[in-house]
Amino acid sequence: MDSGDWRPFIYGGLASCTAEFGTFPIDTAKTRLQVQGQILDSAHAQLRYKGMTDVFVKTYREEGFRALYAGIWPAVLRQATYGTIKFGTYYSLKKIVVKHNGGHESIGVNVCCAIVAGALSSAIANPTDVLKVRMQIQGSVSHGGLVACFKDVYTKEGVAGLWRGVNPTAQRAAVIAAVELPVYDFCKSHLMPTLGDKIINHFISSIIASLGSAVASTPIDVIRTRLMNQRKLKSTPATNNRHLYTGMADCLIKTIHNEGFWALYKGFIPTWLRMGPWNIIFFVTYEQLKKLY
Repeated sequence: MDSGDWRPFIYGGLASCTAEFGTFPIDTAKTRLQVQGQILDSAHAQLRYKGMTDVFVKTYREEGFRALYAGIWPAVLRQATYGTIKFGTYYSLKKIVVKHNGGHESIGVNVCCAIVAGALSSAIANPTDVLKVRMQIQGSVSHGGLVACFKDVYTKEGVAGLWRGVNPTAQRAAVIAAVELPVYDFCKSHLMPTLGDKIINHFISSIIASLGSAVASTPIDVIRTRLMNQRKLKSTPATNNRHLYTGMADCLIKTIHNEGFWALYKGFIPTWLRMGPWNIIFFVTYEQLKKLY
């Protein structure tokens, strides 16, 4: 593939959408765990769920199976943009830099390319992430689907509502990409002499990459989810929005103060359990697509 090759973008988007469909219920569980227990938000102050399995059971019993896939369409739309740009940009940038560096590839180069790709793609796709989070939390209560949710956010909160939480979203994506992509490439290259360029190599490399990215990104993800979920109506005076987090730092401080440090790792287990299968499905799909064309 040369630097102008379109295949990393197409393969990245297709593999991302495939992985999203396969792991979305775990993401719904993670999102619901992350927003519960907020003392400042009466709507989510109660600790409804004890863990990931409890989310699955209660959601299925109370709202039906479809509620576990509430928000799937904005999620797929997000991956069609975010995944396409992220992976396409990463592999294209890396090839350009390596080519101008005499063919030498280093972890530092991979990390820098991953940070740029992750931050850029997530910032562009932020509106779809906001819609996904809102629909996941509403579950079966959400009416009208993706278009209705978009109209509700845009009408009541304006364009700014669609970019709610964009800073932690971009930072989280940069952290995940900076850990996940270089670690995957590193593990894959070092396992090549033993396992070759086969599915077992892609599988093991994906598992290792997902653990590191889950540990590094979960605190930012909790803050991002809470900022995206809060509503700040255009017609509401600022004095009546005191319960809202004013930004990343405010959300971080209030979460630790009111719920303790480990509140930043709410949803860690489903985050890791989702990242593992997600990465496996993504990278295996991506590698197979590369072999097809």
